[in-house]
Amino acid sequence: METITNTLRDSKVARWSALALIAFTMLCGYYLTDVMAPLKPMLEKELLWTSSEYGFFTSAYGWFNVFILMLIFGGIILDKMGIRFTGVMSAIIMVIGTAIKYWAVSTHSLDGQTIFGIKSQVVFAGLGFATFGVGVETAGITVSKAIVKWFKGKEMALAMGLEMATARIGTTLAMTTSVPIARALGGVSKPILVCLIMLCIGLISFIVYTFMDKKLDKSIADEAERNNVTESEESFSVKDIFKIITNKGWWYIALLCVLFYSAVFPFLKYATDLMVNKFQVDPEIAGIIPGMLPFGTMILTPLFGNLYDRKGKGASIMILGALLLIFVHTMFSIPFLTATPIAIILIIILGIGFSLVPSAMWPSVPKIIPEKQLGTAYALIFWVQNIGLMLVPALIGWVLDKFCVTGTHLLDGVEVPSYNYTIPMIIFTSFGVVALVFALLLKAEDKKKGYGLEMPNIKK
Repeated sequence: METITNTLRDSKVARWSALALIAFTMLCGYYLTDVMAPLKPMLEKELLWTSSEYGFFTSAYGWFNVFILMLIFGGIILDKMGIRFTGVMSAIIMVIGTAIKYWAVSTHSLDGQTIFGIKSQVVFAGLGFATFGVGVETAGITVSKAIVKWFKGKEMALAMGLEMATARIGTTLAMTTSVPIARALGGVSKPILVCLIMLCIGLISFIVYTFMDKKLDKSIADEAERNNVTESEESFSVKDIFKIITNKGWWYIALLCVLFYSAVFPFLKYATDLMVNKFQVDPEIAGIIPGMLPFGTMILTPLFGNLYDRKGKGASIMILGALLLIFVHTMFSIPFLTATPIAIILIIILGIGFSLVPSAMWPSVPKIIPEKQLGTAYALIFWVQNIGLMLVPALIGWVLDKFCVTGTHLLDGVEVPSYNYTIPMIIFTSFGVVALVFALLLKAEDKKKGYGLEMPNIKK
């Protein structure tokens, strides 16, 4: 019997090509997200930033998303206006935010100025990062909905895993190339310029994707017409927000997300400095060790996603990931464990845990939330996550300055502070413990409501 390709998403070449285009855009976004993390010692040396100022700047990522609810508006726009409009809009916002951030870090026009007692350079760099944060987070939910659109009933968790793995290449590039680029091109702002160029290319990549998305919509409409099927799905209503936030399963995923990501991404912001201060790694290469984490997730996230697609066990995978997170941060908090090989092993284990949770968490949302509400549901999860990504880096920076300064050390002939990272690592460990609690509650809720989180994604 002849097999008929019904819609464009039934073509493997088409759906995987579409994934490649949008994943590349996210790679460019993730590069900028973490490009400043290995530069903290250079920021302290060249621009005379303190840990508190670095923490303030890093927390800016969530300012507009959290306080002005831009991410939630982005989700509503996504469900109302569609993937093409929202994706291009998000990519443009990323470019604008990066341009502001580059100007702030590279200009001397702000030297000696303050705003509300904070260096003007730090404030404007933060405003650029906050603008970028609106773009990259809205792009993230847009890409998630696009993957559901192309891969529902197919290799959805694998596709999400591959998208995350591609995005993590950006994180790895940030961790491993930002210091060499800054030294080679002569300034701490130069890696941001590289990111700006890449984001312009990422915008072009998403524009190319929009043509494929338009073809997909046409093929779906043609197939519906051939089969005399009337599209009867209701459009998104603002009242659907209430339905989402009264769903207990959604809350468990949202809280697991914010706790888990707050124990990983803010950790990465300080991981290079941790390697220098606790493990005595040369600042020139210290970013390579935390850079191994996203490198590991590139391989493992698709692997675990494929496992979820074929075998299920989504809730159990999240529980295991939370346990690994607790183990790693507990080990990092022990003062006498200072051998570099231990740091490498712990980063590898953290990479496994960081692969497990997202590979199961994001594909689980469509099992709990109807597709017409997915954009807003993802946006609300990302909003909750952004609260953590905004507050935790600032908290860690404040704790370091307040309780953890142990003296100074020389960096290229300039004295910079030395820190004891025990208290920050205990804080990260506590996030993992609470994340485990919500992972267990999610599994219990799935058993009660029958969402199918333990069931395979691929429908046979």
